[in-house]
Amino acid sequence: MTKKNRKIWNGKMKRLLCAFLLTIILYFLIQGIRCITGLHRAQDKLNTYETNIANLSYGLMTYIDAGEGEPILSIHGIFGGYDQAYDSVKNRESKNRLLAPSRFGYLGSDVKENGTPEEQAAAFKELLDYLEIDRVFVLGTSAGGTPAIRFALDYPERVKGLILFCSAMPVNKKPDTYLEYQAPPELLLSDYAMYLISPLMPLLMGMPASTVKNIQPIAERKTGVILDGRLTNPDMERNFEQYPIEALRVPVLILHSEDDPVASFEKVKNVQHRFPNITLVSFPDGGHMMTGHSEEIEKALDEFLTQHQ
Repeated sequence: MTKKNRKIWNGKMKRLLCAFLLTIILYFLIQGIRCITGLHRAQDKLNTYETNIANLSYGLMTYIDAGEGEPILSIHGIFGGYDQAYDSVKNRESKNRLLAPSRFGYLGSDVKENGTPEEQAAAFKELLDYLEIDRVFVLGTSAGGTPAIRFALDYPERVKGLILFCSAMPVNKKPDTYLEYQAPPELLLSDYAMYLISPLMPLLMGMPASTVKNIQPIAERKTGVILDGRLTNPDMERNFEQYPIEALRVPVLILHSEDDPVASFEKVKNVQHRFPNITLVSFPDGGHMMTGHSEEIEKALDEFLTQHQ
């Protein structure tokens, strides 16, 4: 390469490098603006919910109590809170009394003791006692399935039926190995970090990039996410013997999409035989939240609640 050509080549490389760096800086700037805007919108949305606070032995628990009729205790998933717990069942407010608490470490709920699923189930029992509610239908969404199953095993006399909604599932046998931490790395648990990686969410989490808008403010959910990663999500594998699914005394309704990228339907198929009294309703598509099947879901819930109320 001649000296002249080398000079031209070096000039092109410098321009490409400058363009690349400018693109990176612009991306960080745009995502920062989107993050701040999204955070303001998320805070405004949280302010629209009518919440209550119960002072329990496990600390303060923030919850929504709305509607009338057969009570449903809605237990949210990871990155959730009372908002997610309520939103997953809000279509039933005209038919049911909806109890939507924040789990340990999420949106206004304290963490005392270790924050295990067993302790979470005990805290839910305290909430029912506090509200003078005898029995409920328990609905666990995604990661909320673990404390929902724990509650049904520990307090069957308080449960009319267990509903597992795109839920985590138990396993068939104790695994030789499992992930000790099952959540995003703590380094990523900030609003800005989540916006930076949001284009990768479909690949990393099996969720659309727009999900980042629904999980803000992350700072108010971070403690709960870490608890889920360390304790809740691995619990049915780590403490397999403490989940005798065959001994469940309550009827179970499982609602799940066959293309769920987060909670694999394969796990549902592999473990369904362990549930003594099960109704399985599956959909060929819809993803993790069974999008597009609201009518079928409502019909299945109506039938299940009517049968077991």
